[in-house]
Amino acid sequence: MSYYRPESDITLSAWRSYCLLGLILFSFLGLVIRAVYLQGMNNEFLREEGELRSNRTIDINVHRGMIQDRHGEVLAVSTPVASVYIEPKKVVASYEQLKELSAILRIDIAEIQKDVARQNRSFVYLKRKLLPEVAEKIRALGVTGVFIEKEFKRYYPAGEVTAHLLGITDINDQGQEGIEQAWQETLTGEPGRRRVIQNRKGHIIESVENIRPPRQGQDLVLSLDNRLQYLAHRALKKAVEKNKAKAGGVVVLDAQTGEVLALVNLPVYNPNRRSSISVDNLRNRALTDAFEPGSTLKPFAVAIALEVNSVSPDTIVSTTPGKLKVGRATISDSHDRGDLTVSQIIQESSNVGTAKIALSLTPKIFWNMLNSSGFGVPTGIAADLSVDKGFPGEARGRLRSYSNWREIEQATMSYGHGISVSLLQLARAYTLFTTGGELMPVSLVKRESPVVGTSVISNDTALAMSNMLEMVVQPGGTAPLAQVNGYRVAGKTGTAHKVINGSYAKNLYLSSFVGYAPASDPRLIIAVMLDEPSAGKYYGGTVAAPVFSQIMAGALRMLNVPHDAPTNNVVSFPAAIEIDG
Repeated sequence: MSYYRPESDITLSAWRSYCLLGLILFSFLGLVIRAVYLQGMNNEFLREEGELRSNRTIDINVHRGMIQDRHGEVLAVSTPVASVYIEPKKVVASYEQLKELSAILRIDIAEIQKDVARQNRSFVYLKRKLLPEVAEKIRALGVTGVFIEKEFKRYYPAGEVTAHLLGITDINDQGQEGIEQAWQETLTGEPGRRRVIQNRKGHIIESVENIRPPRQGQDLVLSLDNRLQYLAHRALKKAVEKNKAKAGGVVVLDAQTGEVLALVNLPVYNPNRRSSISVDNLRNRALTDAFEPGSTLKPFAVAIALEVNSVSPDTIVSTTPGKLKVGRATISDSHDRGDLTVSQIIQESSNVGTAKIALSLTPKIFWNMLNSSGFGVPTGIAADLSVDKGFPGEARGRLRSYSNWREIEQATMSYGHGISVSLLQLARAYTLFTTGGELMPVSLVKRESPVVGTSVISNDTALAMSNMLEMVVQPGGTAPLAQVNGYRVAGKTGTAHKVINGSYAKNLYLSSFVGYAPASDPRLIIAVMLDEPSAGKYYGGTVAAPVFSQIMAGALRMLNVPHDAPTNNVVSFPAAIEIDG
């Protein structure tokens, strides 16, 4: 038998081995020569290819949430815009290209050249917040090293009408005033991040990965009714001009829920025209300015006296001879009113009568009433959505501890001197009389569920005070000009000398009126304040009460509130007669 036995070793001929080895060595040498050539002798190719592709991490801009009124009308919205920037080290442009760029941006070419020359900077903005069509013109130029960034710009459709309440954002769309600042975290969201590959013109040629998904800003629905806001703004503007006042403010509250339906200040600014904004006009005076409320505080002194049974509405108090000596000081009425019931003291706004009632109370009881009514403490208006810092610049007012009161201070505080409040605090305090004795929390955000107030006085006391406040707007009261056709109105006037550098200015006044309607079932509270009226009239009954009447009449019609009085209920009032208050 025979077997096939393969060779145990296979060998190549010598010449074939040498050829294979030579081919490998030649190929390796070629690669070495090519590498040396590209990296040492001619590296332009690699540099250009590297610049064509860049691995970057970029932010994904988020849309700032809209602000809407209670009916869904847009009050603030972010619109798409574009910003142009350069990376100086990457700019490759001819003089003609830079000239075209300067023409589109309306920037001097020398400024652009100066920015291009800043080689130590990696990033320089040329211009921000451009219209998208302008950005497209720049993109079409195709200038290397010039990039377009998508951004947003805040726009306020109502302009100056809602300026103080909404506030403004800065160039980076961050809230700086008002709602925009107070609810910054809610509105702004959180930018996302992703890693991309860009070419040298800034175009993204590949998306590598998402590092963090964006969280869009939330929309915010306010308690504001934009129809009432326009109405209040128009009426206040007319009153400020007519009375030649330095400033003014109006607050409109829902009398049952405490929601802010309108909040207006003058002077004002247009948030869509940033260049025209002055620092003084940014002040939201209804929230940030504290003033002595004058006689609008009298109902609270009387209310606590009723509550502790110190007096009743029919209790007789002598105000003769129109003056009251307290220590070395003298409290005066404009004239001797003789004997007055407690109701008449409110109706005619007697300082002497109110002071006597206040002095019948212990300082602690009187202080507790004022403090429980919301004076001397923040309103808590920013408590919605857990905003801890409060509304920007909100005044807490001034209510000194009763342990330091002198007798004269307790007396003058009863008619609004020696205490300071904001207009919003004052409006809120009157919820005591519209809710049967509860102080309601105020809100700038629309409420979707019922709220519970804090009980301060009894329903009987609240009703008795409401009846007295109705007398104020009737003949014999200080505010007939606050009457409204078809509705029962209750309210109180206030006239106070301004405090300048710690002293009362002789001829400078703050005139105010706070009231509500319909008195039988209150729907709205409106507080009006005019600062330094200088057209000849300054009493709250002649300056502020008519503004209240105009706003209340229009607002009740807009809200279709049923009448609770005949449509001919308004009693004419001689315009020539001045009113105390």
